[in-house]
Amino acid sequence: MSTAILALADGTIFEGRALGRTGEASGEVVFNTAMTGYQEILTDPSYKGQFVVMTCSHIGNYGVARQDEESRRTWAEGFIVNEASRRPSNWRSYQSLHEYLQKQGVVGIEGIDTRYLTRHLRDQGSQSGVISHVDLDRDSLVKKAQAVPGTVGRDLVSEVTCSASYTWQEGSEEWTPPNGSVQTNGKNSHSKKYHVVVYDFGVKLTILRRLVDYGCEVTVVPASTSAQTVREMNPDGLVLSNGPGDPRGASYAVPHVQNLLGWKPTLGICLGHQILGLSLGLSTYKLKFGHHGANHPVMDLRSRKVEITSQNHNFAVTMPETADRSNEGKPIFETKWGPFTPTHISLNDDCLEGFGGCNAPVLSVQYHPEASPGPHDSSYLFNQFTAMMEQHRG
Repeated sequence: MSTAILALADGTIFEGRALGRTGEASGEVVFNTAMTGYQEILTDPSYKGQFVVMTCSHIGNYGVARQDEESRRTWAEGFIVNEASRRPSNWRSYQSLHEYLQKQGVVGIEGIDTRYLTRHLRDQGSQSGVISHVDLDRDSLVKKAQAVPGTVGRDLVSEVTCSASYTWQEGSEEWTPPNGSVQTNGKNSHSKKYHVVVYDFGVKLTILRRLVDYGCEVTVVPASTSAQTVREMNPDGLVLSNGPGDPRGASYAVPHVQNLLGWKPTLGICLGHQILGLSLGLSTYKLKFGHHGANHPVMDLRSRKVEITSQNHNFAVTMPETADRSNEGKPIFETKWGPFTPTHISLNDDCLEGFGGCNAPVLSVQYHPEASPGPHDSSYLFNQFTAMMEQHRG
């Protein structure tokens, strides 16, 4: 195997073996603590602009399956692992991870100390990097890494959103909703009760599938779609999806969201949560190394229950100074649309993980309730969203 080098902007160098497409790539380096789900991670549009370091030491042992893709292509700029399996064992697999990365055009590196790299990023923070199989001059690569544009203020959403509206009708392959009856391929899911418009900031397919599972007819619209266009569709509810980068880079979506707030039940997820925060007049900030993984503990402040969540974000909404974290469902901070309350909090770093309207039909979470990959602790949020739509109809 040929040599590959990962160079960070602070001058740190890692030498390993080439993985995936032969070439050179640049991006912001972040680490993900999930033990499985590498294909979902690679195809999650939220990773646009980033290299992903997998902390699990052995990646690729179950290969690649078509059912596990979260979008039409891979979006991660590069992939970094300790060891990539070349001989997968899984009846669903049709090719190895290395072959998949080659076909998808993803430049990767293996054979480095990913534990050391993760600790370095945790201590120093996420930073720009370059992976190269062709330029092995260390000084040259460090200079290239230092020239990589950061994610603050960048509009990455416009690079991943759909170009035109479309409908989505496919449910999960096999999904057991709270009533316990197994649904197959979305064909026998709940009768279609609700029409939902999804703003595509980089939506994952599993979010769309879950909405179908819970009885929704789904229309996906581009990130820049006007509020007037959405109003003319007259849906039962709105979903603001996940997506990559800094929410301030997609500030063009804020006035449209403000125009729609309080009109119909609204669910914000990840970047959609951050854009909702900006729309309410809250601020956002960049985390030191972000939340990326399938094992993040979050407390629901309404029930005081703890759920293990799947997360992928480098930015977060600032908790209002007036917020009282011990409060249990009472109004916390005032907005133009009435009082809102924090609903979820991270047990790792006290990051605001969710908020909701006390009167306005708005529910928003920083993490991924569809959890692909990850645990299904948070699937109840889709139930709460459909309940809001049912109540709003009444």
